[in-house]
Amino acid sequence: MKALTLAAAGGIEQLRVQELPEPAIQSAEDVLVRVQAAALNRLDLFVAAGLPGANLTFPHVVGSDAAGVVEQVGSAVRQLATGDRVMINPALSCGGCPACSEGEDSLCASLKVLGEHSAGTAAELIVVPGRNLAPVPSDMPWPQAAAFSLATLTAWRMLVTHARLRADETVLIWGIGGGVAIAALQIARLVGARTIVTSSSHQKLELARRLGADVALNHQESDIRSAVRQHTGGRGADVVVDSVGEQTWSDSLRALRRGGRMVVCGATTGPMVALDLRRLFWHQWSILGSTLGSRSEYAAIVEHAAAGRLWPVIDRVVSLEEAPAAYRRLQRGEQAGKLVIEVAQ
Repeated sequence: MKALTLAAAGGIEQLRVQELPEPAIQSAEDVLVRVQAAALNRLDLFVAAGLPGANLTFPHVVGSDAAGVVEQVGSAVRQLATGDRVMINPALSCGGCPACSEGEDSLCASLKVLGEHSAGTAAELIVVPGRNLAPVPSDMPWPQAAAFSLATLTAWRMLVTHARLRADETVLIWGIGGGVAIAALQIARLVGARTIVTSSSHQKLELARRLGADVALNHQESDIRSAVRQHTGGRGADVVVDSVGEQTWSDSLRALRRGGRMVVCGATTGPMVALDLRRLFWHQWSILGSTLGSRSEYAAIVEHAAAGRLWPVIDRVVSLEEAPAAYRRLQRGEQAGKLVIEVAQ
């Protein structure tokens, strides 16, 4: 089969389209999927650059997101049949540890992510557990189906489960244009919350306005903390969504109201931040970390997708051979929406 791989550690330059042996079902709960399209996430850049502690076997198939057609099902799989259109939840949990038993799959002691800890999705065929597959809405095109899972699941857990965003609240979302940020904007609007988004790109800010953002701020031209205070009557944001890390940490806290919640899912500009504990307890902030989501949360977003409410925005679709250029576009932060790789020719 044809697959997009890392030939070795060392970054985007190591990406290769290669012919690899076809995978086979290993257990009764497995499903073989013929991939139609895969989608990029910032995680793919980190994997290409080399994650600390990652023990990849090369060539390593990249990609965490994908959608395709069921080719074969294991004997224990009842909910799927050959020919079904499916999208893939990239979070692989054991299903039997205390966290999994309590429905908190993303806290599984042996949690793995497709493309990060195991072979990824940018290949003509992939084997995944049947429980990690969901039906593609009948009217959803392959690019949107491929780009749906990771970003939408991450944003849902951040805003709905952890931050418990309400309709009468205001949320600040940094870096609109990325998959998680756009999904967070869509979810916040679905909840009925007021949204303030930021970007350094006027094009991305215009996209956010078209998607319904209430306030769109250029963080290179505006003092975000002052602007958020101005748009909230001096109170500050109830919730801040931050995946940027070091560069935005201080402004995120200063834009947060007393008793507010900041939820963090990434550290694009660096992982090390400073925190004055006196401000933390005096303002009674909640700082919440979040990764992926549970099966029940995935079921919730799939239901919204089926109703046409949470479809990802697509920046562009490229072929397997053009994937390195898409990686570089993502690396430069030029994308406004999701970058999708067309796997099936």
